[in-house]
Amino acid sequence: MKRLIGIVVWLGLAVYCASAYDASIIKTGGSNKASVDLAGMKASGTGGALFLQTLESDLKRSGWFAVTRSGGGIRVQGTCGDSGSDVAVQCDVRNAGAAESYLTRSYRDSSAKARRVAHQAADDIVWALKHVKGIASTRIAMVGNRGGHKDLYLCDYDGGNLVQITRDSVPCLSPSWGPNCTFLTYTSFRSSYPDVYRIDLDTMRRTRIAGFPGLNSSAAVSPNGRSIVLTLSKDGNPDLYVMGVNGGVPTRVTRTAYAAEASPSWSPDASQIVYVSDRARSPQLYITSASGAGERRVTLQGSENVAPDWGPDGRIVYSSKRGGLYQLCILDPSSGQSTVITSDGFDHEDPSWAPDARHVVYTRTSAYRKSLYVLDTEGDPEVRLTPTEGDWFSPAWSRR
Repeated sequence: MKRLIGIVVWLGLAVYCASAYDASIIKTGGSNKASVDLAGMKASGTGGALFLQTLESDLKRSGWFAVTRSGGGIRVQGTCGDSGSDVAVQCDVRNAGAAESYLTRSYRDSSAKARRVAHQAADDIVWALKHVKGIASTRIAMVGNRGGHKDLYLCDYDGGNLVQITRDSVPCLSPSWGPNCTFLTYTSFRSSYPDVYRIDLDTMRRTRIAGFPGLNSSAAVSPNGRSIVLTLSKDGNPDLYVMGVNGGVPTRVTRTAYAAEASPSWSPDASQIVYVSDRARSPQLYITSASGAGERRVTLQGSENVAPDWGPDGRIVYSSKRGGLYQLCILDPSSGQSTVITSDGFDHEDPSWAPDARHVVYTRTSAYRKSLYVLDTEGDPEVRLTPTEGDWFSPAWSRR
């Protein structure tokens, strides 16, 4: 059992990376941004003020825009204000010459949900102007350790609305979102053994979906929401298996004697799986088909490479030990080329892609404390997500 616990800790908390080809990424998103003028958006009341403040923050955090109040190539005009117990918004987005309207939309919800309304408006603006998915309405799942108690938490993409969703006070790790964002899977020791649970976020009802003898861990939900891939040791060795998202009979994917497979992540079309194996005497990344055919190693440099996350645009983010510290890397699986996207004096672990394929949430370790940060891979400054109290790790960004 001690060996299994050690494997679980390795699966969920250690995140390392390397590759056959190394280069520094060229970041261009910090400049050449579209200028968005919010001067024409008139706010009234508490709900309207909160809406406009949140909208401005969301547009800045998207990375695509420079937000001003004194002229810009794109103008956001309209009203946002309290209407009884609701916040009501009229929004028109057009170019400075007023010749072309990109978006005209109305929003209404309770004033208590003004932030959520602003998040939706920001995502609509990002889509209308850039034709990419916005991230303002997304959420991030994580493990938090406050006062020595480890539990699952959720927050908005910007760290707001942090809520605790389990109160087991036992080790838990590896949350994974279902595609419709109504449930999570994760590993917990609430039964004294590492089992995989599914938690419905509407009812908070939990179901144990993998409780086989030995290790049950690292469950990742497929993009279509029908299956999970996970690590099981029920047949003696920690290997990858695929089973239904509600449980059932698992199908074995890998068969490697005297090695452990872990940290699987699905390709966007669910045809392939990237994972970590120590068959080469150190953790390295491998890719296989969902049936286990065509297995190949994709990292050849670096002493340890773990916790890959396959992004929506086909790139894989992972972490690499370099000069005694772990830095984030991005791998193009078609070419085998890898780029290093961090290079500071901290450990960077547990990366998870945002649905815009631009931002990554990760665990930064400094002075033995763990915090979550959001990294813009195109060049904007990193932003701290979690409070200073406690340790925060194992993040998972929702798919929408």
